[in-house]
Amino acid sequence: MTITQLQYVLALAEHQNFTLAAEKSFVTQPTLSMQVQKLEDELDILIFDRGKKPITVTEVGKKIVAQAKNIVNEAERMQDIVDQAKGFIGGEYTLGIIPTVMPTLLPMFLKTFINKYPKVNLIIKEQNTESLIRNLQDGHLDAGIAATPLDIEFIRERPLYYEPFVGYVPQSHRLGHLSELSTDDLEINDVLLLKDGHCFRDGVINLCHTSRNNGNDHFRLQSGSFETLVNLANEGLGMTLLPFLNTLELDTSKKINLKYFQKPSPAREVSLIYHKSELKIQITEALKDVISGVVRGAIAFQDVKIISPLNKRKQ
Repeated sequence: MTITQLQYVLALAEHQNFTLAAEKSFVTQPTLSMQVQKLEDELDILIFDRGKKPITVTEVGKKIVAQAKNIVNEAERMQDIVDQAKGFIGGEYTLGIIPTVMPTLLPMFLKTFINKYPKVNLIIKEQNTESLIRNLQDGHLDAGIAATPLDIEFIRERPLYYEPFVGYVPQSHRLGHLSELSTDDLEINDVLLLKDGHCFRDGVINLCHTSRNNGNDHFRLQSGSFETLVNLANEGLGMTLLPFLNTLELDTSKKINLKYFQKPSPAREVSLIYHKSELKIQITEALKDVISGVVRGAIAFQDVKIISPLNKRKQ
């Protein structure tokens, strides 16, 4: 039994196809097939049911796969121990970032990080929170950046910054005359929202849960980008809420429509999240330090109230 064989088993269990598993493992299909068969022969069991399409894991195979994950993780931890002892910060590191954070945060820290840690091969993927959680659990991501708290047992959360919500309210809107916003001013059927799947959408809904509401929960317009929401608001179709960092990119003609909330400002907590096994923790710590350093100068708000990224709105 070898670590390589266990890695092939994990790849086949995930992809349920010999050709795809071999491709993802950077070996030929016959090589992967032979090594998996060799392990099955050694254990005298069938890990996979090859008679079904796609290939499935047998009942005893599920236990083998679970144990294989533990063994492979511990083997990787040994290399981590060596790297940390040598003070080495490098190697491949895969980071997932939610869509409402990536466009504003990534340009702020990426160049600084790669210049400071040139031996790190940083792979960045845009994923929603649900995908981040699943991929952290399966070992496909080393860390993620998401709105928190998530309160998931196997995930550690390290807050990076607290980003206030800012209203985008055209002057012709019913709230256009106000100098500051209160959550009591918000009517959920008047707020343009991101489409389902974005945690910022759920945060906005949670923010409005005590607001005046005519009982109509039908959201007339949804979009996948803040830019579209702003343009729709400018067309007189409502107002919207933006994360603070997104407001920095607006041109002057649009910034006049920004309205801040009375303190404590509603805000989202943005954290670096990773598996409690803490593999590659030295890179995770380096990433946290760089991001916290560059964001600290951009967000000076202190008096904030954290809004949950999970949809907990009372019906």
